[in-house]
Amino acid sequence: MDITLFIIACFLMFLGIIGSFLPILPGPVTSWLGFLILHFTKTITLETSFLVITGLIALFIYILDYIIPAIGTKRFGGSKYGVIGTTIGLIVGIFAPIPGGIIIGPFLGALIGELLNKSDTKTATRAAFGSFLGFITSTFIKFIVAIIYTGLFIGIVWENRDILF
Repeated sequence: MDITLFIIACFLMFLGIIGSFLPILPGPVTSWLGFLILHFTKTITLETSFLVITGLIALFIYILDYIIPAIGTKRFGGSKYGVIGTTIGLIVGIFAPIPGGIIIGPFLGALIGELLNKSDTKTATRAAFGSFLGFITSTFIKFIVAIIYTGLFIGIVWENRDILF
């Protein structure tokens, strides 16, 4: 049973890294689920404090993933309309049947929101660029956290390799 749980945990760690780039999967949260599954093996018991801290970090990053593109829009001179457009564009981009919808969606949403706010094209484009930078920043943060979690996972498994295998 431990090997099965270990394989599932490995799969979740891998999905966590992939989820850093795909909006369908919450990357760090998925990686954290790998820790949780590993904890349920009979051979490896993770500290509760470790699970709580890594879980809170994953949850924080998950929340930031929805906030950072809007902050980027606001930082680059966007209005409330641009922030709302970014959020709507992100949601539409997730479900858009086009490649790169998650990238194009926030950009176009901010652009349309700013244009509806009667901003000039330059201001609207600048706000949309801020949204794009916010998305890239968010993706980078998720990827780094997922890689760190995977490194911790490998370290824990390596320390317990004699017991697990």
